[in-house]
Amino acid sequence: MEKDQMHFETKVMHIGHEPDPCTGSIATPIYQTSTFVFPNVDEGAARFRGEREGYIYTRLGNPTVAALERCVSALEGAEKGLAFASGMAAISALFLAILKSGDHVIADRCIYGSTYTFLAATLTRFGVEVDFVDCSDIDQVAASLKPNTRVIYFETPANPMMKMVDMEAVARLAKPRGIITVVDNTFMSPYFQRPLKWGIDVVIHSATKYLGGHGDVLGGLIVGPAELVDLVRTTAQKDVGGIMSPFDAWLILRGIKTLAVRMERHEKNAMQVAEFLEKHPAVQRVYYPGLPSHPQYAIGKKQMTGFGGMMSFELKGGFEAGRTLMNSVKLCHLAVSLGETSTLIEHPASMTHSVLTPEERQAAGISEGLVRLSVGLEHPDDIIADLQQGLAKLL
Repeated sequence: MEKDQMHFETKVMHIGHEPDPCTGSIATPIYQTSTFVFPNVDEGAARFRGEREGYIYTRLGNPTVAALERCVSALEGAEKGLAFASGMAAISALFLAILKSGDHVIADRCIYGSTYTFLAATLTRFGVEVDFVDCSDIDQVAASLKPNTRVIYFETPANPMMKMVDMEAVARLAKPRGIITVVDNTFMSPYFQRPLKWGIDVVIHSATKYLGGHGDVLGGLIVGPAELVDLVRTTAQKDVGGIMSPFDAWLILRGIKTLAVRMERHEKNAMQVAEFLEKHPAVQRVYYPGLPSHPQYAIGKKQMTGFGGMMSFELKGGFEAGRTLMNSVKLCHLAVSLGETSTLIEHPASMTHSVLTPEERQAAGISEGLVRLSVGLEHPDDIIADLQQGLAKLL
């Protein structure tokens, strides 16, 4: 069966997981090697010149890592993929490869804290202009366009406010102008959302989260057009060196095999938790894409096939209420990151988004009492019971 004819649940089990042609191993081998032997000098020279396929040195490519890249690019419907040591390694390499001094980037105000500081503090040191706008307002995006705009970057849903952006509308604005659109799809995974379908050029994943799924590995990926991915591989990745190890690639491949069943359970649990929180007297507002009260609910219904396991909620008592809840939960783990089997809870203002100034957090909609929740695979009644006893201390 051709991979394009496979259902998603079949792709996660078979693409990148082909039996080893040498031994018949059903598990993808871990090629834990730094370098590869050439049969002769002519073959080595041809590979270095790019005239022949073949491996040279694991920083330049590795069979286990390549299997993961094939897998994720197929799941996203992309021509090619490229794996990195972390999500931030993927993001930074992409921007370093495609931008130069004098270029302009439009980015959403509400994004992961380290991505924000990379754009605002690192890229600007090298003469790249960056404007942060609300990408859910297409008029703001249009008004921010300049002749030197090279990239539009956003997350949907966005970390941590779960704000959604109409990808099709942004792509319509960008494509005629030759602007590259980049979407971080970490929160939804390719199971619930495939941005390339809506005209986006490049998709980024922190594979540490739902792709790996078990909280035991770091990794990042970009997928998109082969020409652009090859550019990143032969420039920023090769020369800066933020590559993924073969063992980490193997762990993520193993995690991807259960992606479909995990995402279904994450969503089922999250919907029940969101409905509970929305009715609780200590909670002012819940931000979950699956609730009709979400301001971009219609956009989510259009471009996603499910609503995932991530949410945030606003406590009426502000910072101290958040602190009390964080110190009161027993089942939920007080930890950053997301997308693993256990439920994780954190306070963005003092943790993941503490690198932003109070003014920057306010502009992104991140209040002092906001709590981010990554709903795990436990029984939903147990997650709710833990939140219930913690929230009771706020009443």
